[in-house]
This record gives sequence, C-alpha cells and structure tokens, in this order.
Amino acid sequence: MTDPRFAHPDDIRSRFSAAMSAMYRTEVPAYGTLMQIVSDVNDGVLAANAGLKADLENTDQLARISEERHGAIRLGTPAELSTMRRLFAVMGMAPVGYYDLTEAGVPVHSTAFRPVGEAALRRNPFRVFTSLLRLDLIEDADLRETAQTVLDARQIYTPRCLELIDLAEQNGGLTEAEADEFVAEALETFRWHPEANVSADLYKQLHDAHRLIADVVSFRGPHINHLTPRTLDIDRVQDLMPEYGIAPKAVVEGPPRREHPILLRQTSFKALSEAVNFDGIPGSHTARFGEIEARGQALTPKGRALYDQLLTETRQKCLPAGDGSNADAYMTALQDTFAAFPDDLTAIREQGLGYFEWSLTGKGTAGQITETDPEALLAAGYLRIDPIVYEDFLPVSAAGIFQSNLGDDSAQEFTASPNQQRFETDLGATVLNEFDHYQQIEDQSRIRCVTILTTGAAAAE
Repeated sequence: MTDPRFAHPDDIRSRFSAAMSAMYRTEVPAYGTLMQIVSDVNDGVLAANAGLKADLENTDQLARISEERHGAIRLGTPAELSTMRRLFAVMGMAPVGYYDLTEAGVPVHSTAFRPVGEAALRRNPFRVFTSLLRLDLIEDADLRETAQTVLDARQIYTPRCLELIDLAEQNGGLTEAEADEFVAEALETFRWHPEANVSADLYKQLHDAHRLIADVVSFRGPHINHLTPRTLDIDRVQDLMPEYGIAPKAVVEGPPRREHPILLRQTSFKALSEAVNFDGIPGSHTARFGEIEARGQALTPKGRALYDQLLTETRQKCLPAGDGSNADAYMTALQDTFAAFPDDLTAIREQGLGYFEWSLTGKGTAGQITETDPEALLAAGYLRIDPIVYEDFLPVSAAGIFQSNLGDDSAQEFTASPNQQRFETDLGATVLNEFDHYQQIEDQSRIRCVTILTTGAAAAE
C-alpha cells in the first residue's frame, strides 16, 4: 500500500519521462520529427488492423504505446552506477538483466532500469538502458589512469538531488512538492553540456581508443544519448525517415519482420555532430541520436537460444556493413535463416519457445465451474492466452546501435569478457533475471485465472 502522504513512484516516473522527452526534443530537434513519424505510422497501422487493435486493448497495451519510451546513458564509475540505482528506485525502477556488450566490441556492461509489475508497466513503461564503462579494458595504462582521474573528479548529481534521494530512502517516499523538485534536479544529470571536462588532446587520445570511451569520460555528466518511442511498424518508419531529412542506420537490428513479432527490433537515425568547447578550443563530438523500437514476444531460454543460434548463422553468412552497402543481402539472409523459427503462436507455445499470459474470456466470467485443468479450460474457451511483451533488450542489437552511431574504425578491439558479479558489486544489488520474471508472470496469470473460475473470486495478489 502506497503511503498517501507521498507521490506514487509510478507518477514520479511519468513526470520524469515526460520532462526527459521535452528536454531531448529541445536538444535534438530531429527527435521531435521522429516522434511525429512514429505517431502517424502507429495511427495508420491501427486504422488498418482492427484485430491488432483489439489484441492490444485486451492486453492493456494500447494505452501505453504512445507514452512508451526508453533512454540510454553511459556511466564512468561504480559510485555513479550505485547512485543511479538509488535514483531510479525513487521512480519505481529496478535493474533487470545483465548485458555484456564487449562481445560485440563495445567496452561496457549494462543493465536496464525499468518497472517490473504489470500495473506499473501499464502506468508508464519507461526504461533506461544503463551502461558502465570498462576502464580495465583500455590497453594503454597511462590513458586508463588519466581517464580514471578525470572520472573520479566529477560529480554528475546535484547536491539537492542527492539530498532528495536520501530523503526518499529515509522517509519511504517523497511528497508531491519534493517529487517535483526531484524530477527537476534529476533531469540535470541527463542534460547535454557542450563544455568538455578534458583538453582537445586528451579527447583525441580517448577517441582513438574508442569513441564511446571519449563520450563517457570527456563530459561532466552522462547526457542522455537517445530516447526511443515504440512503433507498430518499424520497417515503415525506417523507409519514411529519409523523406523527412533523417538518415537512418543501414539495417534494422534484431529479428526479421514476422507475422508474430518476437523480442525486439530497433533502428535509429545517425548521431549528430555537436559543437564542443575544449578549454576555449572549439571542437565537435558525435554521440546523440534518435532510436525507434518494435517490441514482440518474450522468449523462454529455449526460444532465446534458438534466436541467438539463428542470428549467429545469419551473421556468418553476411555481416552487415556499417555503410549499408550489403543491407539488402543481410536482410535477405536474416529472413531466410529465421524461417527455422516458427511464426505461429500455437507452434511457439507447443515447442516452449515463448511466454504467454493467461486471461479470462467472456465465457470464463459467466460463473463458477468445476474443471481445474488450465489446458482443458483453454480448449473449452474459458481462458485465452496472449504473448507476453518483451520488456528488455538484446546485447547484439544494442551494440549494433552504439557502433553505428559512434564508429570505431581505428579503435582498440575488445574481446568478450562478461563479469556479472563485478557489475552487481558496483551496482550494489543483484539484477533481476528476466527469464525468471517472465515465467512468474505466466505462472501467476494461469493460477489466478483457474482460481477465479473454480472459486468465483479473484486470487490474492
């Protein structure tokens, strides 16, 4: 039960998400154009597909799509990460999943802060993909030490933001006035600052090691590097962007287009070159961009293993070039290879590849019955199942977006080096296992439905 004295964490998250979107629209005008394209495409899809609209309404997805966003930030130190965990907790967001992006040549590991309960997701599904720089992977010891010194000297949170985090933890929440102040103070951490923390020479050294290293170390805060609306037809948005003067990345990351979407598909417009001041010396930096996502069904470990296998096979046949020169060949290879993944909900369920949420049909709400077998109740039309939406991320896709917008033609190569234990130590908490979470949603929804049918009363939450 939420204390009535305090603003609800879901409301604080909604305010923060709206404030972040407004700020980013001002800082990156092309993001506003992208939002309009996505809105128009989504309206067109829903107008042409009454069945999809009904399914989205039945699963409480429709209302949230227009508000759905995710952002991304990159942090430099364990202390910054630990405090960020505490900051997001004020907004009802928890760390879900561990992602090792070194496997794709990017020197970070990450988690996603997001709401985890169905009610909270319906209120506002804002997520922030949060990465921690792996300074230990920089080969040049002197550069590594210099970067550490620069990062240790900065404070990315305002003093009042830190006070409000402490206050929320001590009191169990923030009042409405404190919540408004918290949103304003927290927003400063994510704001773009064109004044660099380093000299032009040091920036070049960091940039030569990897552009992402320069992006994290060279500035006084972890400026939000993209915001992402959710679209119902990502291929249409990809095709439309050039018509609005926006250059998209070469290919859509993730699985191919399907009748029954799975996991996550992402694309973006290319990062902007922005003016930067290096101790009075004018320069530029490229990092911030706009991204679009299309979300499909969450997959079980078996389904995810098949996805990873097919993606690896595709990339062995055709690795997408950064300049887009083989985009058509890659997308053809992707489509052909993924023919091995069933595009039928019955087959997906029978083969144990995806997660489903159970709910009552109109027939199921008519009165109490004696049958307790959920499969029999499903077959008799008392229950229905719908794919559970994938609320998380894909490391190869995230790395592909990073690479396309940062570039690393002359950068140090990195080998896969996952270290979840170290990440969780730096975070100050364990991350939620997303597979366990989806399985719990499926199991609880099934048990609740059977309980309602057999007792005539809703199961205890």
